[in-house]
Amino acid sequence: MIPKEDRDNLDDSGEEPAEEESRTFLCVVDESDELHQALRFASIRAKRTGGRVALLYVIEPAEYQHWMAVGNLMAEERREEAEEMIQVVSSVVQRISGAMPVIYIREGKLTEELMELIENEKGISVLVLGASTGTGSEGPGRLVSYVMKRIGKLPIPVTIVPGGLSDKEIDAISA
Repeated sequence: MIPKEDRDNLDDSGEEPAEEESRTFLCVVDESDELHQALRFASIRAKRTGGRVALLYVIEPAEYQHWMAVGNLMAEERREEAEEMIQVVSSVVQRISGAMPVIYIREGKLTEELMELIENEKGISVLVLGASTGTGSEGPGRLVSYVMKRIGKLPIPVTIVPGGLSDKEIDAISA
């Protein structure tokens, strides 16, 4: 007979469960006001669960590309902006979580690149998005609206952090 304290550590097959891999909380880096709330929530959760944060920045193509030289210059400038923003955001994540984030910089359409990353990167555990506090036709934001329409088909859970939460409120619910 297996002692009760040992039975609690067995799965349905009678085997000890494999050591749980650390969680990776994915945040999409953009210019939105609610990015702060999503980053803070993900960073605190990562710290408290022994996980880490992953950051996705998507450089979307310029809509107007009549002249190749101008288009190339614009693409180069967008890449530099992406790298600068990722550096700033990474330092915030490291300060809060205590670990350097995983960084993904992609070029393409934001929604397509996000879905592709979630499908192909099996290490990503949770998608964390910040919801806009805007009212009217803005709704919770373009990305949150897009993801919510597809939530049942996603291979990972999604956490949506209200953009109006204070740091203190985020700290309290991230425990």
